[in-house]
Amino acid sequence: MEPRTAGRTAPDEGGAGAPDDTGLDATLAAVVAGARRRAVRDGDRQIDTAHLLHSLLDADPEARSAIGPQLIRLLGYLVQRSIGYGLGWQRVAEGGGTPGAVPRPVRGDGTFEGPERWSPLAAEAMREARRRATRRGGHHAGGLDLLAALATDPRSRAVEVLEHAGIPAGVLAAGKAPRGAGG
Repeated sequence: MEPRTAGRTAPDEGGAGAPDDTGLDATLAAVVAGARRRAVRDGDRQIDTAHLLHSLLDADPEARSAIGPQLIRLLGYLVQRSIGYGLGWQRVAEGGGTPGAVPRPVRGDGTFEGPERWSPLAAEAMREARRRATRRGGHHAGGLDLLAALATDPRSRAVEVLEHAGIPAGVLAAGKAPRGAGG
């Protein structure tokens, strides 16, 4: 009998930090897979920025560190959301419009493809993370790139949860740790 994972080529395979050919490092590939699982488990019709933020904080110690002392409070809000806080969000696409197909970046042009349904703001956050990586001279987006990108759009659910937890999204969007954050 073959193992259940034989022949599987999931984007979250490989060691932490190992790059792949999608423009995401292995940590972010795991974040995408985790966000997908969260959306399915929560019964959401799309992957949104809060799914990405929650999964990012689970997977990336640098992102957790960048949040600082409000991390526990933020995780509490994200857990509340996953157990019912976000029920009103299930019927409406984040950022307006209809959920779009996204996540696998297509080499070179920064667009995404795939069968998953992503909110327009989550798709844009993934593209922005790749742009940030390019601007800093990196080949693959990492956790801090995605964290800054998630904090950019004030209409996003990630920003809503960050601000509710007392974390200034604008500071994260600028790529800085919130005041009082320790390494």
